[in-house]
Amino acid sequence: MKSKDDMTVDCPVYTTISLIGGKYKALILWHLTGKTLRYSELKTLIEQATPKMLTQQLRELEDNMLIHREVYPVVPPKVEYSLTELGESLLPILNAMYNWGSDFMKSKGKHPCCNMKKIDDYIYKSL
Repeated sequence: MKSKDDMTVDCPVYTTISLIGGKYKALILWHLTGKTLRYSELKTLIEQATPKMLTQQLRELEDNMLIHREVYPVVPPKVEYSLTELGESLLPILNAMYNWGSDFMKSKGKHPCCNMKKIDDYIYKSL
């Protein structure tokens, strides 16, 4: 009989959540859709993230090969982040999350924030 830990590890939903379920991971992936951003740009877009937490989330996404980190040999240092092909494969999931969240917010009389937009066009162009 499998232990509880073995069953959790073998679960596709658990695996997906462990990859994108960090405090800001889904937002980072969302903001990197179709573009390359520097750390400071991500920090501006996700202003509630502390520098330590944003750095940690970026490292975990990079370790899991969902984002690419490009370091340029210049002074001052220049680092850019972009989605990998594996990261881009999550875009339909992120878009579904956006749509569900938007519908839920509207049902509660709220409206989605203005700095987030649907990524349907990008998703379907890249598939």
